[in-house]
Amino acid sequence: MTTMTQTRYTFAKALLLTSFVTLLSCNKSFLEKPPTDSIVDASFYKTDDQVLAATALLYSQVWFDYNDKASYNLGDFRAGTAYSAYNDRGNVLFNTTGDTPENGTAWRSFFIVVGQANLAIQNIQKYAGDGVSPDIKRMAIAEARFMRALAYRFLVMNWGAVPIIENNLTLLADTTIQRNTPESVWRYITNEMRAAAEDLPETPLRPGRLSKWSAEGMLARFYLTRAGVVSGGSGSRDQTFLDSAKYYADRVIRMSGASLLTNYAELFLYPYDNNAESLFSLQWTFAPGAWGVQNSTPAYLAYSGDIANGDGWGGDKGATWWMISLYDGIVPTETGLAGRTLDQRLKATFMLPGAHYSEITQSIPGGKQELVFPFSGTDVNFLSIKKYVTGKAEDVGGQAASQNYGHDTYMQRLAEIYLIYAEAVLGNGTSTTDETAMEYFNKVHTRAGLPPREEPLTLDAILKERFIEFSMEGMAWYDLVSLHYHNPQKAYDILNAQDRERFFTEPDQFPNPTSWKFIKTPWVDPGTRNINANSGNFLLPIPTAELNQAPNLRKPPVDYFNK
Repeated sequence: MTTMTQTRYTFAKALLLTSFVTLLSCNKSFLEKPPTDSIVDASFYKTDDQVLAATALLYSQVWFDYNDKASYNLGDFRAGTAYSAYNDRGNVLFNTTGDTPENGTAWRSFFIVVGQANLAIQNIQKYAGDGVSPDIKRMAIAEARFMRALAYRFLVMNWGAVPIIENNLTLLADTTIQRNTPESVWRYITNEMRAAAEDLPETPLRPGRLSKWSAEGMLARFYLTRAGVVSGGSGSRDQTFLDSAKYYADRVIRMSGASLLTNYAELFLYPYDNNAESLFSLQWTFAPGAWGVQNSTPAYLAYSGDIANGDGWGGDKGATWWMISLYDGIVPTETGLAGRTLDQRLKATFMLPGAHYSEITQSIPGGKQELVFPFSGTDVNFLSIKKYVTGKAEDVGGQAASQNYGHDTYMQRLAEIYLIYAEAVLGNGTSTTDETAMEYFNKVHTRAGLPPREEPLTLDAILKERFIEFSMEGMAWYDLVSLHYHNPQKAYDILNAQDRERFFTEPDQFPNPTSWKFIKTPWVDPGTRNINANSGNFLLPIPTAELNQAPNLRKPPVDYFNK
C-alpha cells in the first residue's frame, strides 16, 4: 500500500462504509416504516417520509459502537466515577494506549457519525425532489449538522487536534488531509450547532426528534467549554463565551417547555424514553434478530444474570471509593468511610448491599423475588451499577433479550442546563450568590432529596454536583476535559486524588440497612489505587491502527479556517 493510499484509507473506510448502512425496521415512533434494504441515493430521497427515515439512522445505529462499551469506559472509568476490577484496566488506571479497544472503537464510531451526516447532507441536497417539503429538507440537514458537530465535540475533547471532514468523496482524491487545531475545531462545531438551531423546529416533529432547544442546549454546553479553550490554560475563561453559555442556557430553561422529573430515580425506570427532562437522547429499539439499533450497554453493566436476560456481565464494575466519598453523609472514619446519605441519586446510580429495587426481578434458588442487592464476600464486594439497568424481559413488558434492550441513552438533560447556567454565572469568580444561579443549582440539588444549598456557589460545588448527577452517563470525563482547558492543574489534582481500587461495604443490617461502612481491601496493590494524570497522558492517543494507515495524522495541526 503506498503512502498516498495509506493516508486516505482509514478515513475512507470509516466514512464511506456508511453509505451502505442498512436501515433496519423497528418500532420507534419516528422510525415508522423505514426501508429494510440499503438506500439507493438517486431513487430514495423523494418524499418527506423517505428523508426522515434516512436521517433516523443518525439517532442510533451510527452511535452504536460508542454506546456499546466505549461510552462508560471513557466517560466514567477514565474519569474515576466508576471502575472495573478485572477488565478495562487501561482506562481505569489512566493508561489508555493506542491499542486499547475502546479507544479505537470510539474514534471509528465518531467518524462514522461524521461520515453518515456528510452523506445525508449531500444526498438530501442532491436528490431530494419536489415531493420533499422545504421544511423537512431544511430540518433533516439541520439534524445531520447537529450530529456531526456533536461527534466532533467528542473527537476534539478526547484526542485534541482532529481532521475536519465535510465531504467524504473529496477525501478520496485529497492527499493533504491532516488534523485541525482544537481552537478551529471548536469554532467549526459552534458554527454548525448555531446553524442547526436556526433550522430545527421548536417542537420536535416526532417524539425523540431534535428540536431547536436540543441545539441551543448543546450551544450552552459548547460555549461553556469553549470559554476555557481560548484561555490556553491560564486559569481564566473568556467572558464573552461565558455570557453566551448563560444566554443559551437561560433560553432553554425558560422557553423549551422541558422540566425536571420530580423523582430522580424515575429518569431510569422503564419506560422513561423521551420524557420531559430529555433534550436529546439516542433512540434505541428492542429489535430481536437485528444488531446496531438496540441498546446493548445494559448487558455489560448488570451485575449478574440473576437480573438479566442471558447476559449480565458487570459483576466487577461499580462505584469507586472516590465516587462514594462525594455523597453528603458519607464521612471519613478511622477505618475508612461510613454513614448514610439523603441523596437519592446514590441508590438510583449504584446498588448497595440490602437495598431493594422493586422494579427488577431477581432469580433466586427455587423462584424469583424483587431485587434485594446481595451482601457477599469478606474483603471485597462491588457497589454495582444500577443506572440504565432495567432488569429482565418481564420487568420491561417483554422488551428485552440478551444484549438487546430498547431504552434510550441520554445525551443531554435539562439538569445539565441548570448547572451550566450556574457555572457560567460563576465564571472566573471564586464564588457567587447570584439569586438565579442559586435557584437553578438548587433545583437539581433538592430534587435529589437534599436540603437547599445556602452558602455561596463555588466551582468545586458545581463540579461535585455534576459528578454525582451524571455519574454513569458518560459525562464526568468531559467535565474534567472542560476544566483542563482553563485549569489543567486542577483537573490533574482531582484525578490524582481519586482512589480507584477495591473495597468492602458492610451494611448495619441486612436487608433494609440504614447505614454502611466502607473499608479498603487490604491486599490490593497500593500502587493501583491512584493514577498519575499529567500533560503527557491526559488526552487519548490516536489509535495505533489509524496512525499506521494515515501517516498525515502525525503532522502538526493547522487552522481549519486558514488553510
